[in-house]
Amino acid sequence: MPGDWRKVALECAGAADDKKAADIVVLDIRGISTVADYFVICEGTSDRHIKAIAGEIKSRLKRADHPCIHIDGYGEGRWVILDFAGVMAHVFSREQRDYYRLEALWGDAGRVDIETGDTKEDLDGRTTER
Repeated sequence: MPGDWRKVALECAGAADDKKAADIVVLDIRGISTVADYFVICEGTSDRHIKAIAGEIKSRLKRADHPCIHIDGYGEGRWVILDFAGVMAHVFSREQRDYYRLEALWGDAGRVDIETGDTKEDLDGRTTER
């Protein structure tokens, strides 16, 4: 399913939203990273909430025939990473998200509107849609 990673990323974002994740961001990292095509970044309010968000993402994507190939950090519940090959979902605590600042680290990435699926313009006004 390599050609449809944006759809998988949006499905991850939808699952996170259903579990009331905060500050959901989808980054289009194609062309600037070889690790994945998209990052989904969100946060939970407690370790229990973070685990619930991660569990919902994993379950929903499995039902959609996109099983998680690796999960890390679930036991601690501060930063859970779910790897779906072309999409990596990051579920953070506020403290971990502030510390690692993935959005700033991947500042050249386009941001995908989770409502429309379109890539937003970056801060310089250049379109980042690919």
